[in-house]
Amino acid sequence: MKRPKLKKASKRMTCHKRYKILKKVREHHRKLRKEAKKRGRKKPRKDPGIPNSAPFKEALLREAELRKQRLEELKQQQRLDRQKEQEKKRKLETNPGVKPSNLEPVKEEFGQGKAKDKPKSGKQNPKKLYCQELKKVIEASDVVLEVLDARDPLGCRCPQVEEAIIQGGQKKLVLVLNKSDLVPKENLENWLNYLKKELPTVVFRASTNLKDKGKIIKHLKVRKRAPFKSEVCVGKDGLWKLLRGFQEAYGKAIQVGVIGFPNVGKSSIINSLKQERICNVGVSMGLTRCVQVVSLDKQITVLDSPSFIVSPLNSASALALRSPASIEVVKPVEAASAILSQADARQVVLKFTVPDFKNPLEFFTSLAQRRGLHRKGGSPHLEGAAKLMWSEWTGASLAYYCHPPTSWTPSPHINEGVATSMRQGLNLEELEKNNAHSIHTIRGPRLASSILFQSSGLTNGIIEEKDIPEELPKQKEKQQQEEGEDYSDQDSVEEAAEKSSDMCGAEEAWEALPEESQADESALSYISDKMTEEEDDAYDFSTDYI
Repeated sequence: MKRPKLKKASKRMTCHKRYKILKKVREHHRKLRKEAKKRGRKKPRKDPGIPNSAPFKEALLREAELRKQRLEELKQQQRLDRQKEQEKKRKLETNPGVKPSNLEPVKEEFGQGKAKDKPKSGKQNPKKLYCQELKKVIEASDVVLEVLDARDPLGCRCPQVEEAIIQGGQKKLVLVLNKSDLVPKENLENWLNYLKKELPTVVFRASTNLKDKGKIIKHLKVRKRAPFKSEVCVGKDGLWKLLRGFQEAYGKAIQVGVIGFPNVGKSSIINSLKQERICNVGVSMGLTRCVQVVSLDKQITVLDSPSFIVSPLNSASALALRSPASIEVVKPVEAASAILSQADARQVVLKFTVPDFKNPLEFFTSLAQRRGLHRKGGSPHLEGAAKLMWSEWTGASLAYYCHPPTSWTPSPHINEGVATSMRQGLNLEELEKNNAHSIHTIRGPRLASSILFQSSGLTNGIIEEKDIPEELPKQKEKQQQEEGEDYSDQDSVEEAAEKSSDMCGAEEAWEALPEESQADESALSYISDKMTEEEDDAYDFSTDYI
């Protein structure tokens, strides 16, 4: 019997056959190139972006940037969750007899928390989580920087938080007057003289145009030009020398906590000190939701904290200006009406170029007609106009100012002994020189082009979790819906926009302003309502140009 063949057939071929195949392939490719040449090569269509003639171009760009930041935050959070799951699996493999509950760390660094607290964060009131993170920053800090908006410094101070810092031990509390370029120089000097009687005060102007962390642009020919006003950082040297002097007197490494109300520029100050965009900043209020540790050098570490929680017992204007949009939900007409009641009507008319008005309803109607905010049918979009004014007032572009109190009275939680202890270890003479140089460098607006605003005084905050009021059932349902949203969809921001408000509702808001106020998730969500169907067909905008 013939023995079967065990080896497989060889795949080798003769040279004649191999060269023949290669020749056929070359002919086929030559034929394709010839046909493509006859048809003509079509270049890939480049995205033209948003034309300059399009309405509300800047608002659309800001909204697209906000979407991009939220997607990046979501990706980073998912990456951290995957890393934690992998660590749990490794520990289970190394110790198979130990239960998973025993593997959870008792205490971790800032921003991480316990592993078992992660699923509870969605069900727990987010305000309580903010209080927990704020307490961590205050306890771990040697120097606390309370950031104030120079347009309303007194309204940005929280007596409850300042009292907790003073009672917490040997901690230094320093006030930072940010956004100093949005107030007249005379007003800035008056506020500096008023605040430095209690606590050391630094004049600052954060830079808004910084490179992202890790991104280096090479081989690009960029023409050197003078930096824009928003690109210049003022007061960085003075603040840096103040922290460096205290660290040398302290004798060891220090931690600096940055606290304040929403939208005062806490993350922007850290980015300016670090000279790169390491903390997320944006138009919406309350972007920072957990503690972020930033190392300036080997001796100084900065802790970025979430915003203060505003007490519902404050005035309507204070709630509208200091409530973070990601926590609460405010009716835009009511919030804008509360702000408008505290401003000088004559200067508002000149600033927004609208005719004189008797009530907010007339102002919002004129503003909607001026800016082209209309509903289907041509009626003015009152809610869109209210959101527009509200976003400009809480942003970093509108110039308004408040007068300091005529007579200086010390705060009830600060006495002479506390003020003296806060000045010890700090070089105040060098600080005064740097503040004078900063005021001379800043090119503030003229007094005639700014809006006079009547401050409502100190803003009460909540620092204890037990003092936070429970959420209403409607707010809980809305929060559960927001948790179930898929943020990978780039249109999720537009879906969260609230719908219309009636004209009679605006009149009621002016007659009786509410005691409690809640903030919208995005002050720019009016864009989805303001554009008609024909404009949507004419312009097909996307976020690919960013």
